[in-house]
Formats: sequence, structure tokens, C-alpha cells
Amino acid sequence: MEELIEDSLRRVEKWVESRGYRGYEPFDGLNSFLRPLTFGNLFADRLLQQLVRQSPINLRPLLGVKPNESTKGRGYMAWGYVTMLKLTGDPTYAVRATACLDWLMEHRAPGHAGYSWGNHFPFSSRVGRIPKLEPIIPWASLIGQAFLDGYEALGHEKYLNVAIGVCEWIKKVPRKHTETGVCLGYDIRRESTVHGASMLGAAMLARTAQITGDKSALDVAKQAMEYSCVRQNPDGSWPYSEEPNAMWIDNFHTGYNLDSLKCYIDSTNDQAYAGNLARGIAYFKDTFFEESGRPKYYHNRVFPVDIQCASQAIDTLALFSSAEDVGSLELAKKVARWTILNMQSTSGHFYYRRLPYATVKTPMLHWGQATMYRALTHLLFKMRQQRAATVPAIRT
Repeated sequence: MEELIEDSLRRVEKWVESRGYRGYEPFDGLNSFLRPLTFGNLFADRLLQQLVRQSPINLRPLLGVKPNESTKGRGYMAWGYVTMLKLTGDPTYAVRATACLDWLMEHRAPGHAGYSWGNHFPFSSRVGRIPKLEPIIPWASLIGQAFLDGYEALGHEKYLNVAIGVCEWIKKVPRKHTETGVCLGYDIRRESTVHGASMLGAAMLARTAQITGDKSALDVAKQAMEYSCVRQNPDGSWPYSEEPNAMWIDNFHTGYNLDSLKCYIDSTNDQAYAGNLARGIAYFKDTFFEESGRPKYYHNRVFPVDIQCASQAIDTLALFSSAEDVGSLELAKKVARWTILNMQSTSGHFYYRRLPYATVKTPMLHWGQATMYRALTHLLFKMRQQRAATVPAIRT
């Protein structure tokens, strides 16, 4: 199994680097030259965006959408490089991680204090628009976690300062205040009730505060976790949002929630939500996977089999694996095997999706290549840890 993962990592690493960290993304359709023909109409924007996203044929070259650099893609590659540095001791991984993190410092969202990042394309949804480069809390929080890993592995104080800057930006995001906690906004412009975004922000605040001692950050993190844990379903699941039209339950957002809650507990030793964590990971493992290891997208149906569900599942299960939870590691390995054998091309990149009638082979960058790279490095690291723990000590 280790050989399979190592070979997969070499191939996807080569694919990403040979293309200068450029690729497509699922929601980049509004970079098309057809965008002016929507005349600023939100529904027309969404239609164009979804046409490009949902088509089993890659329409982007025909519509003028070019492969581009991705802030989150760079963040996840840096995360993976840091893990490979710890695994191999190869100094070239330190060089590559540093290059990605420094690039991110140069390409932070313009016009905002602190550090934050957004998409390289405009995005339209039911609730409105997010302009190109406008920072969003999932991007800022996940990239911020990569900077914390970089700080711990490389020892560069500037990366801790970036993480502190991310937290300063998160604390300025609007919050929905309730009698049972607060929900951090998805972006800087409005309140929201998206659990994954809020919990990711809380995890970033808590982990950074563990280093800096920032009590205000810890207070916000605790309130955000209270909001989402109080609203966790009795079976251990979370809806995507508390809005009536956004209460679906899916694989990778559940993974975000679990990673974030575990990070919060590990960083603060606050055990108030340990029961929520236990119910959540049990639900995750029992619900989102077939016997073969194929990941399901939603709690009640398989398709589309999406590479983001696979990568986040591997990452989350690796995070939860321990001497007390060997089942998570075994399931992570099963998902990784299925994904490598069924969704990685001979050229090295991972396919976007598998549908009942077709495979969408469009090579996304962050959504697939970078997230899978990070996930597989994390899994390999945990597998090596487990092997080292089970090898009997040699007596002298």
C-alpha cells in the first residue's frame, strides 16, 4: 500500500509542478468571455457557472476559461510539501514549501488588513455574489493552517505572523449572534449560517491562540463551536447551513467540521464537545463510504463521486487515526486505494468526478490535485507512524 501511495504522490506532484501550479477549478466558469452576456443578472451568472461546472465535457477551452493559479491550491501543496519534508528529510521539500508560502504572502487578498485569500474567479450563488479575489473564511482558514504547519516545521517567524494576521482578519468577519453561540460569516460582507466555514475559522483561531495566548481569539472560537455543536443533529451529522434551502448533508463539508472540532479540542483541551466529536466521526465513517472504499457525496446517495470527497475523507480519517482508532486508518487506506486505482490518470492528475454514465476527467488544481496531494502525504505519514509504533524495540 505504501508503494502505491508513493507512486501516486510522485505522479501528481510532477503533474502540478510541470504546469506551474496552474489548472482549472469547478466554479471558474465566470472567467469566460461570455460573462458580459449575462448583463449582471444573478440567475444568468449562475446558469453560466453551472453549465461549465456540470458539463461532462470540458467546455472551458471553448469558452475562454484558462488554467490559472490558485491560492488554495498553493496552500494545500505547501501543506503536503511540509509533510513530505517530515517524512523524507529531503531539503528540496523545504525549498518548495517556502516558495509556495512566500507566493501566498505576495498574493493575499488586496485591500484587506491582515492576511486572507479568495478565488481567482467571481462566484455567484443563491445568496449573492462573491467578487474575484474577495477573501472567504474557508480559504483563509485552510491556508492559515498550512502556514502554521510551515512555522512549526521550518521555524520561520514570518509564517507565524501570517497566521496571526489571518486571525485578525477572521475576527473582523461578521458574526451571527444567538443565545447559543455565534456563527462566523462566510466572507467579510454578510452574516451566514454555514457550519463548515464558521468551524474552520474557529479552528484557525484556537490553534494560533495555543501559540500566542490570544484570549479574545479563544473566546470567539469557543462561541463558534458552541453554535455548531448545539445544532448538530442527534445522529452526529451537520447540515451544510441552517438556511432552509441549504440543509443538505455531504461528505467533504462534514470532514471540514470534524477536522475543525478536533483541532479546537486538541488546541484548547476543552472537552465540552468531545461527545459531539465522537458522534460526528462515527456518523462519518458509517455513512459516507461503500464497502469498496468508494466515497459517497451525500449522506443518502453516491453520485457524483467527487475527488474532493475522496481527498477530504482521506485527510479526515488520517487525522483521526490513532492507537485507539485503528479503524479510521484502515478506512483511509481503503478510500485511497479505490481513488488511486479509479480516479488517477496515467498522466498523474486525478479526475474531477465519476458519474453513473461518464467520467469527467477535467484536471482541476486545488479541487483534486492539491487536496489529494495533501491527503496522501498525511495518510503516508500516519501509516509510517503506525508502523514505527508496532515494530518491537531492539534490545541491546
